[in-house]
Amino acid sequence: MLFDDHYITIEEICSAELKDRGSKFIGIAYPIKEEKEVKEILQKIKKEHSQANHHCYAFRLGPDPTAFRFSDDREPSGSAGKPILGAIQSNQLSDVLVVVVRYFGGTLLGVPGLISAYRGAAQAALENAKTKERTINFKYEIEFPFEITNDVYQFLRSFPTEIKSQEFETPCKIIFELRKSIAPQLESKIKEHPTLSHQATLTPI
Repeated sequence: MLFDDHYITIEEICSAELKDRGSKFIGIAYPIKEEKEVKEILQKIKKEHSQANHHCYAFRLGPDPTAFRFSDDREPSGSAGKPILGAIQSNQLSDVLVVVVRYFGGTLLGVPGLISAYRGAAQAALENAKTKERTINFKYEIEFPFEITNDVYQFLRSFPTEIKSQEFETPCKIIFELRKSIAPQLESKIKEHPTLSHQATLTPI
């Protein structure tokens, strides 16, 4: 689910199998963070299911509801990838790839039948998934003289920040992340701080 500062994804790989008039559909859901993972996973699936007729998929990334792609992999247009994406969207998930592998059973299902089967296999896999929350974070760099290092750390510890990197040359720099919903409060408080407001520079990156 997409909220103001977080969304829901799945914790681990899960799968389910569906059969329709001789054809076997295997739905496999993967947690992902980047689009480049999709190619690697598809290569692995095509190797593991080399005798399958189709390897259709859809994925959705991050908090942007338009960040998705899908493929029918030679099935009739709109009969496979889009229904798989529909299952992801109806479960309000993101950072998810769902691949549905089809072994053809000799009977043509028609477009309505394919839509039902591909969506059903994707939905069944997602129903087996454990979900978790992933926050939407803002990243900042704070630059400051070494003499106020303690003040900077005390300030950052007063918020649920996650330090990503730090340099203690002149000037000192710390890069950190903070949950989106808390970021405005931090920006406001640093302007009121008796030391940091004059000697530190906070920059969104």
